[in-house]
Amino acid sequence: MALYEKRTYSVKVGEMPTVLKLYKEEGWPALEAGGFSHRVAGYFVSDTGPLHQLVHLWKFEDDADRRNHWATLFQDAPFMAFAVKLRPLLTAQEVQLLNPAPWGHHP
Repeated sequence: MALYEKRTYSVKVGEMPTVLKLYKEEGWPALEAGGFSHRVAGYFVSDTGPLHQLVHLWKFEDDADRRNHWATLFQDAPFMAFAVKLRPLLTAQEVQLLNPAPWGHHP
């Protein structure tokens, strides 16, 4: 059964344009070049509720697949060069694991 991971990054107020530019120009290209982007189900920016949040939804085969993905990604030099630039722009990160419900559509 698939396992989804929702990562919510809280961005410093006023820094969202910088974060989006950094992801567009360095983060996403690094994910694509390293072969990691196929696991992304979507990226989202909050518009109501808690603001200044960048939300990622990832899809994995299971927890072992998820752990292998992150261990491999965190060894990828281009992605880590991007991450070093991103981290100072964040105030918090939340990770939530989600199991698909046994009905309906799933990304």
